[in-house]
Amino acid sequence: MQPAPLPDPPVPSLLDRLAKHLDILYPQHDCQALASRIVDLFAADQTATTAPPTPRSPTPPLWSQSDCLLLTYGDSVREQDQPPLQTLHAFCEDYVGDAVSAVHILPFFPYSSDDGFAVEDYTQVDPQLGNWSDIQQLGQSYDLMFDLVINHVSSQHRWFKNFQQGREPGATYFHTVNPNADVSTVVRPRTSALLRPTETPTGLQHVWCTFSHDQVDLNFANPDVLLEIIDVIRGYLANGAKILRLDAIGYLWKQLGTSCIHLRETHEAVKLLRTLLDAVAPGTLLITETNVPNNENLTYFGNRNEAHIIYNFSLAPLILHALLSGTATYLQRWMRSMPPAPVGCTYLNFTASHDGIGMRPAEGLLSDEEQSQVVSAVKSFGGLISSRGTADGGERVYELNISFFDALKGTLAGVDAHQVERFLCSQTIALGIEGIPAIYIHSLLATPNDLAGVKETGRNRSINRHRWQYDALKSQLDDPQSTTSIVHAELTRRMRIRAAQPAFHPAATQFTLILDNHFFGFWRQSADRQQSIFAVHNLSNQPQPLSLEDLNLISTDRWWDLIEGTPMPGMYESLTLAPYQCLWITNSRP
Repeated sequence: MQPAPLPDPPVPSLLDRLAKHLDILYPQHDCQALASRIVDLFAADQTATTAPPTPRSPTPPLWSQSDCLLLTYGDSVREQDQPPLQTLHAFCEDYVGDAVSAVHILPFFPYSSDDGFAVEDYTQVDPQLGNWSDIQQLGQSYDLMFDLVINHVSSQHRWFKNFQQGREPGATYFHTVNPNADVSTVVRPRTSALLRPTETPTGLQHVWCTFSHDQVDLNFANPDVLLEIIDVIRGYLANGAKILRLDAIGYLWKQLGTSCIHLRETHEAVKLLRTLLDAVAPGTLLITETNVPNNENLTYFGNRNEAHIIYNFSLAPLILHALLSGTATYLQRWMRSMPPAPVGCTYLNFTASHDGIGMRPAEGLLSDEEQSQVVSAVKSFGGLISSRGTADGGERVYELNISFFDALKGTLAGVDAHQVERFLCSQTIALGIEGIPAIYIHSLLATPNDLAGVKETGRNRSINRHRWQYDALKSQLDDPQSTTSIVHAELTRRMRIRAAQPAFHPAATQFTLILDNHFFGFWRQSADRQQSIFAVHNLSNQPQPLSLEDLNLISTDRWWDLIEGTPMPGMYESLTLAPYQCLWITNSRP
């Protein structure tokens, strides 16, 4: 006689699960009471209860091969007498369509500096961009990603103004530090002074500013700050956010005597937000933005209980180096060492964003000499350099400020005639590898360096934050001979090809191919094993012969190149790839 099976253990309630996180963050507080306050924020929306979440059957997939993000500011495209968010919507309808599934609108709130990342009010849309209705209208066509800028607020935010006047909410929301304290161990992404002198009713205080003196860090050691931010999240969800991007999250928690980056409490705060979102808004995705070395970045998957998605920050500098040098050595070495994302997690693959090309993620992957060669090439192509402070008081290159299109004007040897082909190769690599691709609007449009923007703002990052006038942009896009039109047409074509291939599902099997150094290649296979894709890219500015025998194609299958739409020759034959030509060789065309 078989013993009766043991009953499943009871699933902890949302209150208990939140309290477990809060016990780590705030051991001196009544964490059950704090958890109740969090749940109460959502109770009015009837989106959360104290009961365990009801399993959904069947569970909808979080993503598929058809997913691709467009990264853009709300006013990257402007038209006279129209709110920029409405112009952006028109651009997406007219020139993007189903080539992307989601749009990341970079911070669209009232702000005082850093092009939106010094938020004055989380609850409002910058009236110069439009209003919440414009955001929601775009959300009818695409999933939307909102920035959760919570490491800091603008010095013009009402909380900081209250701090300066000794009033709540705000008087206890910011870090104050003795100006003589030893902060030498603190990891910095900038070279500005860490502490900002500020007059208050109790005298001169020195507040913590990781990024700039206009971006004042919040003190998450105060649980009221966490409650405020969770209420911000509630508002974002109500206005259509499907993806939340945790900006600069690695710096969230501070403790003197440590690096103040990636602390245990920071990871626990991310876990808490994941627990909350999974309960109150199932399917909402959490993505962490941590522009740091690769081994540090990977920790934000946690044990499948932190970010659903992490930015693949090492990809951009490695692709740039590979195409400038014409060798896959470092890109291939990194690719072979990258673990598959945990089940239920994935990577966000991008080459360009509103920021520069981060060089910290290349640390340990490219030698100092290789990095110096890239820096020199970028300078010769009109790019600029931003630095960060080091613990010994020195400076190190933090990011390369340049349009990614212009970063590929040539090779380490200088400018050549292959800029368009080289650039399309870079984007094709990012489209094919494991994860979800994200295309910056200025990559989609092959926007060159905006040196006039740098001169106007005095900020290096403005070089890659051009604002197009829509009439001028349409004129370029409608001219089949313009560089903008050529790149846009071919890139969106490849994006749509990708979207139809099960082997390009974010979780599809991936294996790095060992080919001659001027090739970078990998194999993808769909979950049902019905489709294989061999992605091969010529990284050089010379024609290169490729032996199909090196790919070990199954001889009984018929093979096509998806990009050209043509059949491949026999597996024992060779073909020659033009400079920067890419192949997506498949045995199954949906």
